Amino acid sequence: MFKHRPLAEEDLATIASFPQSEDELFYVSPRFLYPLTAEQIARLLQDRHAPTVIVDSSDGSAAGYANLYDRTSESCWLGNVIIAPSYRGTGAAAALIEAMKRLAKTELGVRRLQLSCHQSNARGLAFYHKCGFKPYDMRIAAYGARGKIITIQMAISL
Repeated sequence: MFKHRPLAEEDLATIASFPQSEDELFYVSPRFLYPLTAEQIARLLQDRHAPTVIVDSSDGSAAGYANLYDRTSESCWLGNVIIAPSYRGTGAAAALIEAMKRLAKTELGVRRLQLSCHQSNARGLAFYHKCGFKPYDMRIAAYGARGKIITIQMAISL
């Protein structure tokens, strides 16, 4: 069982340890450099809303993290979704997405939650689809040595 709470400063180092590879971190945010540090997360928070940690109810361990950004009157974006390696496949990700959907609707008052997922992140695309997100667009962006990357834009009505 999982619950959620706002991000605390003492969570930053723990969350920074979640990405296990450069590719995995790129899925979390192309703005981050591997290895992730607490300072990188803190800097990105300046333009984010509702930074949220999903925790294991049995012992309070941080199991995942996400935030919201680019809020308009109608929608906002889900960002920086990451689950601790030991909690992958346990339902923590689904609990985190449900928490973020509720926060977007109740705290930010939006009716639509959007996200971007890289085309090479098949596991993420399948997961978001399972959570009810539907693709509506795609973008092509250049990311330095990685070349051009396609991101699938997905959304769900709240």
